[in-house]
Amino acid sequence: MDTKKRLDLNLLVTLETLLVEQNVTRAAERLHLSQPAVSAQLNRLRELFDDPLLIPVQRGMTPTAKALELLDPLRHALDQVRATLAEHRHFNPVKARLTVAIACTDYLQKIVAQPLAVALRKRAPGVRIALRHLDPPQLEAQMASGEVDLALMTPEHGPVSLRSRHLFDERYVLIGRHRHPGLRRGLSVEQFARLDHVIVSLRGGDFTTPVDDGLAALGCKRNVSLSAASFLLVPEIVAHSDFIALVPERLVRDRSKALKVVECPFPVPGFAVSMLWHERNHGHSGQRWLREAIIELAGKL
Repeated sequence: MDTKKRLDLNLLVTLETLLVEQNVTRAAERLHLSQPAVSAQLNRLRELFDDPLLIPVQRGMTPTAKALELLDPLRHALDQVRATLAEHRHFNPVKARLTVAIACTDYLQKIVAQPLAVALRKRAPGVRIALRHLDPPQLEAQMASGEVDLALMTPEHGPVSLRSRHLFDERYVLIGRHRHPGLRRGLSVEQFARLDHVIVSLRGGDFTTPVDDGLAALGCKRNVSLSAASFLLVPEIVAHSDFIALVPERLVRDRSKALKVVECPFPVPGFAVSMLWHERNHGHSGQRWLREAIIELAGKL
């Protein structure tokens, strides 16, 4: 290796911090270095990787394509080094006192947060969960300030600087009340479209979703009579009316006595659910224990 480009692990730590913070001043503060020292290390990194890595923008810096490719393998390698060198303080869930703020949608509050809270009463009675409304545009800032510790969400809407772990994949099913006059297995697309539909508009008031784009491609338009602001309301509405609705399957797994559940007559894309967290909480033993508990729970869903 060229002596001018000899690898320095300190440079890789600086690169990881720069990619997370996307700001030389904040990176210098986290590394306990001066801003000129971090700028000099960034210049050495640019030479080492033959790439600008971070490009100045109006507010801070933005990573290049190569920098984004480097982030995950870089973190993995440094985590292995840290695990070898550092002695992690043992976390005793039975005796620990910890409050964790989790941001997620109402659907994930029902599917993940509710059983998690029940499980923690036995396994970690001193661990408290504070549920918060998910606000993706503000999430990175909320996590950086400690306002939110974990987020449960579809990963494509999360900031790339946050760490993430896939939890499960979800799909949609069609629900209606038992003895619904028009709902049956083997429903045609045309019959599906003519029924009275409830949809969910998380921002409120919309009467179309991406499902309607798929229907339009098939030459159909469905009859949407009600736009709800929450998935949690929909099973109850459907159980006592002739409305039908497409909902995440896990939401209605325990409602088989009140609802008829059938397949949608045409393909509807599902979605992935991931857990996201900030670098500031990555090494915290209690936070790490709770993340593992959520991963274990998700595996049983």
